[in-house]
Amino acid sequence: MKFGVVVFPGSNCDRDMRDSLQNDLGKEVIMLWHKDQDLSMFTTDDCIVLPGGFSYGDYLRCGAIARFSPMMQSVIEFANKGGKVLGVCNGFQILCESGLLPGVLLQNANQQFVCKNVFIKNDSGAALKIPVAHGEGRFHADEATLNELEANGQVIFRYCDEKGNIDAAHNPNGAIRNIAGISNKKRNVFGMMPHPERATSQALSNLDGKLVFEILGLN
Repeated sequence: MKFGVVVFPGSNCDRDMRDSLQNDLGKEVIMLWHKDQDLSMFTTDDCIVLPGGFSYGDYLRCGAIARFSPMMQSVIEFANKGGKVLGVCNGFQILCESGLLPGVLLQNANQQFVCKNVFIKNDSGAALKIPVAHGEGRFHADEATLNELEANGQVIFRYCDEKGNIDAAHNPNGAIRNIAGISNKKRNVFGMMPHPERATSQALSNLDGKLVFEILGLN
């Protein structure tokens, strides 16, 4: 599997993502400039990554301007053809703004930027320690959308404690139903607020990010 990492003005986790995928996971990585449109070097077996940061300075809303960049038009087409797309933090916000994922990311409930290690889990696995760093990471959607996400198994990660217990006390941003990440119905587009690329190196004493990529089938 080959990866493309999109670079927007204001991206600040693009190199972190590249280094994680290339050096820690041993993947081929191609950096993609936001003004370009060519994805012909990728097949639907590959993955395009939208990294964290502050695309276009987060003017209007987080991810609202990035959604209209030339590269994002190609990414939307790539996803609609079945290609894999992963959005992390600001990338998750862009996916929601583009309509590739439902819902919206709102300002954290405590109205403060949060930067720390948290624990997340999927429905069947153990708790994984993954860093978060965001000011607008509170996932929100209406009840009908939330119920549909639950029914289709589209909630890929929830915030929890070290033992995997899901409760409000270990929700860093007030996300509804402790949702940390979701997928689309076809399970080829994934969005999450925590940063798995910051937890794939033994030098950081944390390899749980590798398990995130495995859970998503991006390994």
